[in-house]
Amino acid sequence: MRRCLPTCSATVFAIGIALAMPTFAATPAPTTHHFSAAIDAGDFSAYLKAVSSDAFEGRKPGTEGARRTVDYLVAQFKRMGLQPGNHGQWFQTVPAVSTTLQHPEQLRLDVTENGRTLPLAYGSDMVAVTLQAKPKVTLKRSDIVFVGYGIDAPEYQWNDYAGIDVKGKTVIVLVNDPGYATQDPKLFRGRTMTYYGRWTYKYEQAAREGAAACFIVHATGPAGYPWSVVHNSWSGPQLSLPAGEHAAPRLPVAGWLSGDAARHLFAASGLDFDTLEAAAARRGFKPVSLKAQASITLDSTIRHTHSRNVLALLKGSEHPDQAVIYSAHWDHFGRDPKLKGDQIYNGAIDNGTGVAALLEIAEAFAHQQPRPKRSLLFAAVTMEESGLLGSQYYVEHPVFPLNRTVADINMDALDIIGPTKNMIVVGYGQSQLEDRLKGVLAKQGRTLSPEPTPENGFYFRSDHFSFAKAGVPAMDTLTGDDLVDGGTRKGRALLADYTAHRYHTPQDNYDPHWDFRGVIRDIQALHDVGQQLADGSDWPQWNAGSEFRARRQAMMQANDPH
Repeated sequence: MRRCLPTCSATVFAIGIALAMPTFAATPAPTTHHFSAAIDAGDFSAYLKAVSSDAFEGRKPGTEGARRTVDYLVAQFKRMGLQPGNHGQWFQTVPAVSTTLQHPEQLRLDVTENGRTLPLAYGSDMVAVTLQAKPKVTLKRSDIVFVGYGIDAPEYQWNDYAGIDVKGKTVIVLVNDPGYATQDPKLFRGRTMTYYGRWTYKYEQAAREGAAACFIVHATGPAGYPWSVVHNSWSGPQLSLPAGEHAAPRLPVAGWLSGDAARHLFAASGLDFDTLEAAAARRGFKPVSLKAQASITLDSTIRHTHSRNVLALLKGSEHPDQAVIYSAHWDHFGRDPKLKGDQIYNGAIDNGTGVAALLEIAEAFAHQQPRPKRSLLFAAVTMEESGLLGSQYYVEHPVFPLNRTVADINMDALDIIGPTKNMIVVGYGQSQLEDRLKGVLAKQGRTLSPEPTPENGFYFRSDHFSFAKAGVPAMDTLTGDDLVDGGTRKGRALLADYTAHRYHTPQDNYDPHWDFRGVIRDIQALHDVGQQLADGSDWPQWNAGSEFRARRQAMMQANDPH
């Protein structure tokens, strides 16, 4: 669901994850389709039609439709002759915690400055949650510090926390990173957002520094979305892995401030926000303590649930302890009974296409003779729409050690618009995986293109990122925008039409009249990249300057690929 804006939470439509298991009447009819070993449009169409049918009720975790989905996936993997991928089990159970803020309409962030209290209202001025899954969190008269972008990036020789102790304090940070602010290609990655610009990193770093709270100042340009999206996405249940299942530190209080609220807050301390914002993008910026303190109390309802990853394995013939992973999320938003007419979020494109591609590629490898030298793990992961939780959990509990994991190739929302002259790589310039894809596409007579809006940070919004963040080279692609018949003008119009009218709506349905020729070429290309890796002996690397390079280098010191 890479088009999702500030948070990949299940609250995009406020229908969340199901905490019960309702029963629906329909059951999927057994398929009579004869699947071939080749990557084939008819096979792909059959998979896609099945997983996006009403019988699966929108594939919402925790529902009967979800159970049918994972059972269908296991049945297909068994038919192919693959083995259970989780140490003899098909499933990997993924626990989750749901945190729902009580009475948010009554919530205020009180900022005390010079003996006066400035109340900031939930929704219009700020949003706030606890990331610690606790029913009650109180922040009382916490000193406020502006720490610029809130970044500590050794590879860029940048540390906004240098020389200051923020333990127990409330830090205010800017969205995105200094490269975007200055448009200087020599600063960070210029226009392209790095992970240091992502809101998740800013909260994690503030927690590592010991802060009690972190508020990000919203601005539509560098964020890539308006304030309304922040408000809507942080309303309702927020899902996370239990604290013991994910090593990242968690803040007692995390939130956003509107730009106007930040300006008022700084002005009350005698500071000009716009001046400090500009200074924060220059080297040598020092944190600024405001003559202010923050207070807030968060009362939340905490619930526990779980879902399942489906893992299928093809053991390598020579190096079974080394693995190439293909991933795609199977979950979507289920059924919303409040809607009139069509109530099912079938998710044909997002991400029925990724699931169908995963099955197509698995089928092709299952029939490969001789078998690939390295193992292949096919991971149909859950709760991507709830914050990449399924892939995040896998990375915390990998079947193959991460230093024996060659790469992850992720498939999410493959648009079906016909043959294109190109494919688009999300986060272009990150790793050597792109070089392999470029070579494969050249054999197809096609080219590789960077994503058109690198400042929006789409690289951090699908399951490949869980692997990347852990250091494993990971690649995610988009459908090309240069149509063989119609060029970029028509291609971009079709892609934009899907985003505007069907993405994350009940209108994302299977269409038997789709032209599958383009998506099949894309799937073949991704298969061929994986085949090179699975039949080879080398280990793709992160490119110089990637924020994930150091993590991979550290883990590979204990790995001897030869």
